[in-house]
Amino acid sequence: QVQLVESGGGLVQPGGSLRLSCAASGIIFRLYTMAWYRQAPGKQRELVAAITSGGTTNYADSVKGRFTICRDNAKNTVYLQMNSLKPEDTAVYYCTFGGGVSWGQGTQVTVSS
Repeated sequence: QVQLVESGGGLVQPGGSLRLSCAASGIIFRLYTMAWYRQAPGKQRELVAAITSGGTTNYADSVKGRFTICRDNAKNTVYLQMNSLKPEDTAVYYCTFGGGVSWGQGTQVTVSS
């Protein structure tokens, strides 16, 4: 049974940082591209960052230079380090693998003063 469990969200002031984690089980984690998406109220879900099995990364233009995605294959976990957060980063953040085969429950990130 595939399971993705996100954690690390919360309320942070503009300019602050958060690190999201997504622990995967039920898959051969090291073989898959992992990705973070986000969905703000009234908006479509959008890709934030992805990392391939070989470690190649790509980012949405809106987060380049501020967010970093990485993975720990020994822990079956993918991370999203978010720095210099802005109010427009407020959303529910989801992780997925293999281009959207399965999704976690999401973790809320709120950036507000």
